[in-house]
Amino acid sequence: MSYTGLDSRSAPRPSTSPRAGHIVSVAGAQAVAVMEKTGAGHVRIEIGSTLAIPTPHALVIGIVSAVSVPMPDAASGAEEVNLLELNLAGEIVLDPVKGRVFRRGVSCLPTIGDPVHPADRDAVSLAYTRPDAETIEVGTLYQHPDVSARLLVDDLIGKHFLVVGTTGCGKSTALTCILKSLLPQYRQARIVVLDIHGEYAAAFGAQAEVINPSNLNLPFWLLNFNELTAAFATPGDEAEIEILTDAVVWAKRRYSDAFAGRVRRSQSETTCITVDTPVPFRLADLVAYCDEQLGKLDRALHTLPYKRLKNRIETLVSDSRYSFMFGSVMIEDTMTDVLGRLFRVPVGDKPITVLDLSTVPGEIMDVVISVISRLAFDLASWSEARLPLMIVCEEAHRYAPAEGGGKFMPTRQALARIAKEGRKYGVALALITQRPSELDTTILSQCSTVIAMRLSTERDQAVIRANTHEGALDLLDFLPLLGDREAIVLGQGSVMPMRIRFKDMHTARSAHVQQASFSHAWRTVDISREELAQIVRRWRSPAAKKGM
Repeated sequence: MSYTGLDSRSAPRPSTSPRAGHIVSVAGAQAVAVMEKTGAGHVRIEIGSTLAIPTPHALVIGIVSAVSVPMPDAASGAEEVNLLELNLAGEIVLDPVKGRVFRRGVSCLPTIGDPVHPADRDAVSLAYTRPDAETIEVGTLYQHPDVSARLLVDDLIGKHFLVVGTTGCGKSTALTCILKSLLPQYRQARIVVLDIHGEYAAAFGAQAEVINPSNLNLPFWLLNFNELTAAFATPGDEAEIEILTDAVVWAKRRYSDAFAGRVRRSQSETTCITVDTPVPFRLADLVAYCDEQLGKLDRALHTLPYKRLKNRIETLVSDSRYSFMFGSVMIEDTMTDVLGRLFRVPVGDKPITVLDLSTVPGEIMDVVISVISRLAFDLASWSEARLPLMIVCEEAHRYAPAEGGGKFMPTRQALARIAKEGRKYGVALALITQRPSELDTTILSQCSTVIAMRLSTERDQAVIRANTHEGALDLLDFLPLLGDREAIVLGQGSVMPMRIRFKDMHTARSAHVQQASFSHAWRTVDISREELAQIVRRWRSPAAKKGM
């Protein structure tokens, strides 16, 4: 049966979908339809199904939000009534130039008695894609497996997106699917993955530059003062912070005077150096400054902050775990080389940088992520938006928590700056977390697209609802019921809210998530004392690759 009631001169062509019912109530963006029986009974309609309502000038698209059967009066013997509750999402109209197009909003609302049909494939395809926009295919629609699920590239990336879900639901696979769908079309992409668990190194093969502490060169002098304070000073100790301020400026000026190609800079040039100027300096000069000041002080009370600061610097220099940042003997201005490798300038057939942070000590990881994020923003800003890039933050709640005190302040500030201002300069954030309720609210609120996978806790579900501005929030009721690789997509990265199933990617090409198999391990022979000794040696040399 074809759609009826359409004006063929101004509305889209009819479809061959069977009639499912008719409208009995319309209130704003919601409508209610009564289901009708056919020769084979009722047409099967599920929550989330897409329905089409022909009106004189458009084909209105509605999403089923609820199905119900009001209790009939048993004495009257009345037949039960099956009701469909719909959210009106948009309409398909005839454009004089483009032909049949879908647009959000409804200009011609349905009325009492209008027929309701399951939307056919053509109508669904129009409703969930935009032919005039750049899109990527990431899977299929859950209710319509024959229709591709597509995301809008510029709205998804340029306005930040969030992937949430409990452990094991497929967040890493979903992210890998999105990134691998981007790469064939966008060869000049620049993507930095902050890989906390070492999952992504094998996912992208030759397209990724894999960096870990054993080959990472992130010189300490690239840190701004907030990051230096987090690394060197005792939290909240104002005396140490004041000493560090003077010591850093002194060390930078001393290096500049000695190694900038001139014996002595002019006074005007020297005074331009501040505590945040990204120029090289030597840690030995910081220690020398502390020693010089200690020689001038007599009272133990005044010398204690200098001694603590000096000891902290010497500890970081001598610890092999921090060699990628503090272990360089020769101090050279390698800023161009560091930025080029981290952010793929030029791309060189490797559009993705996988920064494996799984062996970086927790006490310094916050500083590393902070400096990477800040450098990304500054590079995009100073390049005048000529180098659009994306930072992928795996387990974002760990280093940008809602309640972390001063410990995580540099990272939260760097990521919040990207979230609020990154669009102007071409810096995007992709946040991956299993606990959205523990993520910094400022950063969370700036994500215009939410890809919500299975979530079980009420607190996390409430946060997603509070940060989602869509008319189809009923879809979020499915969050505890979603299977692996399934997601609800809400926000500007999709034409309409949709429930999707991500592509079933080959395991070898997906993110490699290590998961212990107790049933297998507890059946095998116990490890020897020699193997334990090897584990201890790797433990003491974290720069060595895990599992080697």
